[in-house]
Amino acid sequence: MVDHQYADPDLAELYDVFCSWDQRDDLAFYLPWVMSARAVLDVGCGTGLLLHRARAAGYQGRLCGLDPGAGMLARARSRSDVQWVLGDLGSVRWKREFDLVVMTGHAFQVFVDDEELRSALAAVRSALTDDGRFLFETRNPAARAWERWTPEHAVEGVDARGATVRMEYDAEPPVEPGTVRFTTTFSSPRWPGPRTSHSVLRFLDVATLSSFLTGAGLVVEERFGDWQGGAFTETSPEIITVARRG
Repeated sequence: MVDHQYADPDLAELYDVFCSWDQRDDLAFYLPWVMSARAVLDVGCGTGLLLHRARAAGYQGRLCGLDPGAGMLARARSRSDVQWVLGDLGSVRWKREFDLVVMTGHAFQVFVDDEELRSALAAVRSALTDDGRFLFETRNPAARAWERWTPEHAVEGVDARGATVRMEYDAEPPVEPGTVRFTTTFSSPRWPGPRTSHSVLRFLDVATLSSFLTGAGLVVEERFGDWQGGAFTETSPEIITVARRG
C-alpha cells in the first residue's frame, strides 16, 4: 500500500513545500554520484527533485525514476527528458542496466517485511552493472528519530495557492522488528478539515542491515554517518551505505 500522502495529488504537492532541496542535506550528497554515473536509477524518486537537478546541471546520461506514488510521479513528470516509471521494485525487471542505483529520503525504510526487503535487494542487484554501485541511507535506530515525531515539533509552510499549511507527526513507540508506525496530519485554515496519512517504517541496525546486503549478494564498500561524509559511529544519525555486487 502506498502512503496516502504520496498517492494523493494534492498532498503530493506539499512534499516539495516541506522537503524542498534547500530544506534537506541528502540530495546535495547524492548529486555528485549521479553526475559521475553513466546510467542512474532513482528508486522512490518522489517528485523527481534529484533527477530534475541533475538534468538542469547538464547530466547527459540515462536517468530513470521509479515510484509507486501516482501523485508524486505526476509532479516528477513535469520534466520529460527523464524516464519515469510508476511502480516498485517488485513490478519491474532491469538486468545490469544501471551503474548507479540510489534511494534517497529514507525510502529504504519502507521495506518492513523481511521477504519484501530481500526481494527489493535482489532487484537492485539485478539492475546493477558489474561495476555499479547502490547508494542509500536509513536512519540509525540508536538516534531514536521517532521520539521527535510529535505534534510539538510541527512545521508550517505555504502551498502554491498561498495558504499556510501545518504538518505534524504522531509516532507510536517502536515494535519488533524495529518498526515504527506514525500518522502525518496536514491542516490549513483554508481547508474544511485536516487530512491524514498513515505510514510504517523499519529501523535496521548496522549488523542486521549488513546481513541482508550480504544475503542479497551485495558487498558494503563505504559507510558514512552524516551528510558531510563523516565516518559512521554508533551515535551517527544516518547509516549511509555504498554497496556493490559481491
